[in-house]
Order: sequence, then C-alpha cells, then structure tokens
Amino acid sequence: MKVEIISPDKLIFEGEAESLQLPGKDGSFGVLNDHAPIISSLAEGSVKLNTNEGVKSFDISGGVVEVLHNKVIVLAD
Repeated sequence: MKVEIISPDKLIFEGEAESLQLPGKDGSFGVLNDHAPIISSLAEGSVKLNTNEGVKSFDISGGVVEVLHNKVIVLAD
C-alpha cells in the first residue's frame, strides 16, 4: 500500500509498505492491505512501517491518519 507521512513543514516519508503500526489515542493499531476505510487521531509515539527494505520507524507527537483504498496518509504534528 502507498504511505505518506507529512508534517506541517515537510514530507517525512513517501513510499510503499506491507504494513504499519500506529499509536492511536486509545492504543496502538495496525494497518494491512485492503484495510477498511478509517480516520483516526494519533497519540505521541512511533509509526512503524514494514517495507521491502526492512522496518522503518518515525516518531510523532500526535496527528491524524486516513486509510482509504490502500493509501495511508499520516498528518503528523
């Protein structure tokens, strides 16, 4: 699936991932291909991506995620 992690001042990551783990306000949750559409608020923590190149991790202080049609957009604080 396509993943974009965007902060107010720059694009942090753009690429493909097999899965990702997100720090939700009510606990951590994962996203896989063909995940149901969702919009969720995010807490402080790490966004972990499983890519063909290995695991990548990005620390965020909160934000919002949208999952729709195998595209994930993380708007990070």
